[in-house]
Amino acid sequence: MSIVEMKVPVIGESVTEVTLSEWLKGDGDYVELDEPICEFESDKATLEFPAEASGKLIYVAAEGDDLKIGALVAKIDTSVQEEAESAPAAPSGSGSQPASSATQPQSTAPAAPPQSESYASGTPSPAAGKILREGNIDPKTVNGTGRDGRITKEDAKTAAAAPPAPAAAPVEKKAAAPQPKPAATSQESFSRNTRTEKMSRMRRTIASRLVSAKNETAMLTTFNEVDLSAVMELRQKVQEKFVKKHGVKLGFMSIFAKACAQVLMEMPDVNAEISSDEKELIYHDFVDISFAVSTPTGLVVPPIHNVESLHFADIETKLKELAAKARDNKLSIEEMTGGTFTITNGGVFGSMMSTPIINKPQSAILGMHNIIERPIAVKGEVVVRPMMYIALSYDHRVIDGSSSVTFLVKVKELLEDPTLLLLGL
Repeated sequence: MSIVEMKVPVIGESVTEVTLSEWLKGDGDYVELDEPICEFESDKATLEFPAEASGKLIYVAAEGDDLKIGALVAKIDTSVQEEAESAPAAPSGSGSQPASSATQPQSTAPAAPPQSESYASGTPSPAAGKILREGNIDPKTVNGTGRDGRITKEDAKTAAAAPPAPAAAPVEKKAAAPQPKPAATSQESFSRNTRTEKMSRMRRTIASRLVSAKNETAMLTTFNEVDLSAVMELRQKVQEKFVKKHGVKLGFMSIFAKACAQVLMEMPDVNAEISSDEKELIYHDFVDISFAVSTPTGLVVPPIHNVESLHFADIETKLKELAAKARDNKLSIEEMTGGTFTITNGGVFGSMMSTPIINKPQSAILGMHNIIERPIAVKGEVVVRPMMYIALSYDHRVIDGSSSVTFLVKVKELLEDPTLLLLGL
């Protein structure tokens, strides 16, 4: 027997531990070289782990296990050939009986299935079994389309998404005299069930970093409001030509990003960060803006580099690409690394005002909110305008209060008169 040990590889400079979130192949399955066998969930992303050899997969770790870098995940028995999983052909030569459908009907009966450690027909793979258990679905009711009738992950997802079968009509019984029922108590009227679920690695990382940012920075938040009439008028005026030329829409996010980048280049303090030993300030001559993206597994903040030098269309294209990858858990470690400033948009969820938490080691984060038509005073008259509250949370150890206020005022001026932004004034 020749065994290849599969160990957790080095994933990134700051990643010391991962969680085995899901097996993609079953225990005992034959796997090909470079075929993904499981998924790891790190602090920053979900990654596939490919087989380092062809052979029979032998589990060592289980789904949900936290594994250090270098820890043993599985073994591959390279002495096992792929044919071991498939049904062998009927033997020929001496000792075999000639087939005769007329006189020997027993020869047409299917051969007994080979002894194999692969899953039998109707048995779910590990990933499929997890989905079926969560949906309280009996595997016997699912038609497996995998090898030898195995229930695949896609089969389980289809079964979970299907509407429940209607309950059978009750057998009609002879009516009985109604019996008085005792009045229901309040305890019987309400469910009081609880359930326990292990936090995902991403959720644990988010929790740890938020607490760290709250406890280890002198965080304050300053607010302002922006009249977005000019921005909305600009988008309406150029949208058709913009889409025709660049293939993407001109959104609010790229306009806000360019406004922030221009002011950050003018105010390097807001774009700076404090060193890990808290003895130096690190200044940047570039602006890498991280954008908060909500995913089913948690919030991620991939950055777009050198926003100060990018065109609006470049930002919109990159944002669309990062958002799609984030939702599909396909962001790489490199795509999650860096950032000198963060923008988060709670307005897409209806948020009117909030105090965003700093994305360490950065020193500031801008919070966007929903746009609401409100009456405001303009030159002594009350008019209705599309207004947005904006918030800047900042680390007071790095950024003074006056600088934070000035930053928001400058961003407000660029948004309320986009010609200043387009001309770089």
